[in-house]
Amino acid sequence: MISLDIPGFAKLEIEHIVLDYNGTLALDGNLLPGVGKLLLELAEDVQIHVLTADTLGQCEEELSGLPVKIHIIGGSPEDQSKLEYLNVLGPDKCACIGNGRNDMLMLRQAALGIIISGAECMSMKAARSADLVATDISSALGLFTHPVRLLTTLRN
Repeated sequence: MISLDIPGFAKLEIEHIVLDYNGTLALDGNLLPGVGKLLLELAEDVQIHVLTADTLGQCEEELSGLPVKIHIIGGSPEDQSKLEYLNVLGPDKCACIGNGRNDMLMLRQAALGIIISGAECMSMKAARSADLVATDISSALGLFTHPVRLLTTLRN
């Protein structure tokens, strides 16, 4: 668990990090460089979940050997499917990271929502639901390997 008391924001007790795949962890279906190492490091403290429609069909292969739980969402609307998964985990124990419109509900409901503004860009509707914006997944995951960064960004 990652615990952090952020004045003016919240006391976070993060047990789960819930991640979108394409546009967040991957570009064009391929896991971004350095992400595997960060996931391995974070898995020592939290459970990592990857929620994806797996549009390009590469998620399981790209993440094989990494300590993540992959959940392929089906049906529509996709945003509701991701929110339902989050609700089973307990939103107050989750940090969510995504970039797309289908991440909007989980970003809004989670204890901490982070949107990625990377090469695939980001949905402005989802951005309005997030607590903060990261320029790339390494920066977003670095918030959990160095939690004082969250404190300095979110405190009031």
